[in-house]
Amino acid sequence: MALHRSFGDDIRPDFKEQPLDDIYGVPENFLEIEVRNPQAHGLGRKMYTDYEVVCRTNLPSFKLETSTVRRRYRDFEWFRDALERECPRVNIPHLPGKVFTHRFSDEVVEHRRESLERFLQIVAGHPLLQTGSKILAPFVQDPNFSKEQYGY
Repeated sequence: MALHRSFGDDIRPDFKEQPLDDIYGVPENFLEIEVRNPQAHGLGRKMYTDYEVVCRTNLPSFKLETSTVRRRYRDFEWFRDALERECPRVNIPHLPGKVFTHRFSDEVVEHRRESLERFLQIVAGHPLLQTGSKILAPFVQDPNFSKEQYGY
């Protein structure tokens, strides 16, 4: 980097222009997770909400570049427990707590959606879990994912 003298004796570095493709191009490795579109199912005591989990990535440990699956809160509970068993040295974040009153109100469902998204983004952002977990990619990508497949 060369230095130039300008008026007022200010010294400023000589920067090279970067091509726009370098500035705005796709990152070398990325993993984006979004939780959206909550939907209620069932009636009465059998009622539950599931969420759409959208994954976009170019990591080689993931089979698909883009995927969408639906998961229930209890699926997230199982997933968190499985991650703790699979990677005991990694501090797995907590899930939002169980809700027993007004659990289908718009405010409660939206708060849970945001919390589940934050949980997955933290998990997906951990380098050891991105490459070392056997259940992260299937959980966020496989529509036929089943707990029994993974023996937890």
